[in-house]
Amino acid sequence: MALDEIKISRAIIERYFQKLTNYLEMDVAIVGAGPSGLMAAYKLASEGFKVAVFERRMSIGGGIWGGGMMFNEIVVQKEGARLLKEIGVRTEPWNGGEYYTADAVEVACILAAKCVQAGAKIFNLIMVEDVMVRDNRVVGLVLNWSATEIAGLHVDPLAVRAQYVVEATGHETAVLQVMQKKLGAALKTETGKVIGEKSMWAEVAESLTVDYTREVYPGVFVTGMAANATFGAYRMGPIFGGMLLSGEKVAQLITERLRKES
Repeated sequence: MALDEIKISRAIIERYFQKLTNYLEMDVAIVGAGPSGLMAAYKLASEGFKVAVFERRMSIGGGIWGGGMMFNEIVVQKEGARLLKEIGVRTEPWNGGEYYTADAVEVACILAAKCVQAGAKIFNLIMVEDVMVRDNRVVGLVLNWSATEIAGLHVDPLAVRAQYVVEATGHETAVLQVMQKKLGAALKTETGKVIGEKSMWAEVAESLTVDYTREVYPGVFVTGMAANATFGAYRMGPIFGGMLLSGEKVAQLITERLRKES
């Protein structure tokens, strides 16, 4: 069969716009395709909810790929190993089971694949420019191509509607920063604003990542490193159990809300 370049182009365009059109309205919009965002998407999609993940970079996986200082291994503790085992990632006990290690590339690839296979859709190269607000509640996202920001172009965005938004952009807290700048949004923190992360303290940061996974503005939940940065907690470095558990927790919290509201 001869290859036809126009048919190839048509197939890509038709399928992509079919996917995008189907996700103009959804249950949950997750911003950031790092470990917590992908785990949240996997868990929520597995429960049958309509979920999309928006990632500004071409690659997904966030900080997983680099491991620690570009040594592509990551560390998790027992509960993190449980979640990795659940999705089919191999882990190895280290120091008598005090920690578990996993290949960073395997984690990123399998987590992303499980997320998509569960039914979530991932849209990369898309940034959040603004949020949609109705009656002091976030009800959707205003999106644009990341390339427009890089090129400094003024291109009007498009919007998607979601019952809940998950801020999973990590250290940047990109969604909350936009909300503060454009809305003057009062967040549910001590200062009413993003406090910013502190220096590294892995033991404390791991637990606080999960503790601070919660709703911070009507319709908006924080997860992963974004939760720590929002509430002024510590960073944890290349240990990822808390990130995965945070993604699991935010999925549980939103699942409870959606089921109660249905």
